[in-house]
Amino acid sequence: MEGSRQPAASSTTRDLDCNYTPKMGKNRTRKVGITGKYGTRYGATLRKLLRKVEVSQHSTYRCAFCGKDSVKRTVVGIWNCKSCRKVVAGGAYSLSTASAVTVRSTIARLRKIQQESV
Repeated sequence: MEGSRQPAASSTTRDLDCNYTPKMGKNRTRKVGITGKYGTRYGATLRKLLRKVEVSQHSTYRCAFCGKDSVKRTVVGIWNCKSCRKVVAGGAYSLSTASAVTVRSTIARLRKIQQESV
């Protein structure tokens, strides 16, 4: 029979059907999180490091001016508060870097010493 077609694949034979694609559930990237878009490429260790960076750059931070959690990154090193519309220069992936915190505390300590000596 030249024009005959095979019956549609039933649930028992869907493993043999090459057109069957399972539906993705809500737990598609449960373990890997935001780095699930890279699949199996680049190695697990690099993806873990990149996950930490990407989570920190996409999260919201507390504004030092208005106190709300509404500071988001616009471009590399530029952070914008949606509430009070202040623009702050910070780190590339997080609002404040470890070296910036050290410099800030050193400047405060030196100002305190200078004020006590005057």
